Amino acid sequence: MDKIEEDIAAKNGNLEESSSTKDGSICGYESLHHLLSVNLKPHLYKEVSRLLIGLNCGKPLELIALPESAKALSSKHDFDLQAFSFDADKELVREPRVVRVGLIQNSVALPTTAPLLDQKRAIFQKLKPIIDSAGASGVNILCLQEAWMMPFAFCTREKRWCEFAEPVDGESTQFLQEHARKYNMVIINPILERDVNHGETLWNTAIIIGNHGNIIGKHRKNHIPRVGDFNESTYYMEGNTGHPVFETAYGKIAVNICYGRHHPLNWLAFGLNGAEIVFNPSATVGELSEPMWPIEARNAAIANSYFVGSINRVGTETFPNPFTSGDGKPQHADFGHFYGSSHFSAPDASCTPSLSRYKDGLLISDMDLNLCRQLKDKWGFRMTARYELYADMLACYLKPDFEPQVISDPLLHKKSL
Repeated sequence: MDKIEEDIAAKNGNLEESSSTKDGSICGYESLHHLLSVNLKPHLYKEVSRLLIGLNCGKPLELIALPESAKALSSKHDFDLQAFSFDADKELVREPRVVRVGLIQNSVALPTTAPLLDQKRAIFQKLKPIIDSAGASGVNILCLQEAWMMPFAFCTREKRWCEFAEPVDGESTQFLQEHARKYNMVIINPILERDVNHGETLWNTAIIIGNHGNIIGKHRKNHIPRVGDFNESTYYMEGNTGHPVFETAYGKIAVNICYGRHHPLNWLAFGLNGAEIVFNPSATVGELSEPMWPIEARNAAIANSYFVGSINRVGTETFPNPFTSGDGKPQHADFGHFYGSSHFSAPDASCTPSLSRYKDGLLISDMDLNLCRQLKDKWGFRMTARYELYADMLACYLKPDFEPQVISDPLLHKKSL
């Protein structure tokens, strides 16, 4: 074996060893971008990065210098901390409209066998330093992951997990309201909601907390998955709040909860209502969706000329009682690995590198919201969309006597002479 072969073998051996010691890593690396940056020569990584995550206003995204206090919290509590800046072109009429936005991904804090209230409060304590890091960094809008205040128990089909549900003004909202007031920050709080005014119906809900600690409003998840383990209709109803956009002190925001990202019309509706940033708080596992994860939100940002913040929880959550999914797999006690990889996408097709696949994390981005209109002007998607064609098509499709518009070759079924 020559020197080159020895080096390759040693590197492969190290990758396999590090992969086995880091649950959820990619061959021992925290993310795809980390793997590429370490193993490619700088000029090659620059080109690969250009193709993978694009250019913002013709140049790579710039890193943001964060305060030492924020970095110290990241080091002490071992969460991934990254920060990038999206620019827009200078305009003659409007001043820049820069807002600082944060995403938090996290694993649960206690085993699912612990008492429910202990589980919830342990998550509160786990997130506090991450929220404090966002506050110290001057984040204006912060979004947490889907149902952050509980394990993702929806697919076990066991009703006892309903005890995690809260009213809109419940414990999780109160916890975040304190931080919203402390840091002058808008916070999006995705919870399992118990609607006490309507028969204690459950919803998958995002509550928008204003920067004064007030509740601006809520949005309920429009689309419920029926895929493998993720058959969540046992727990909550399809949303009834439409596609609201919330005008905050820092811009117009919306929330496309989890499975809604697979529905282009869902993304479209938030854009038609004027959203400038759409958050996608999620819980999804590698085997099911990872190849789709970097594509769908980025495509939505491009097609609808707004920014998207994609958040996914982290870790493998094991439940006390095994369950089956009706998809032929043996019974199992976990859903698989929630792969994190939270990221931002911009309307000009650029995006940030992703957070870790296996660590808690805080991703921060400065974004000039002027970029939204600039890309509308550049591509003209709104002017060329021909919405009337699709309105007519959908109106026909919803009728019981709908027939697809298919024109068959008249010779297709004709017998040969």
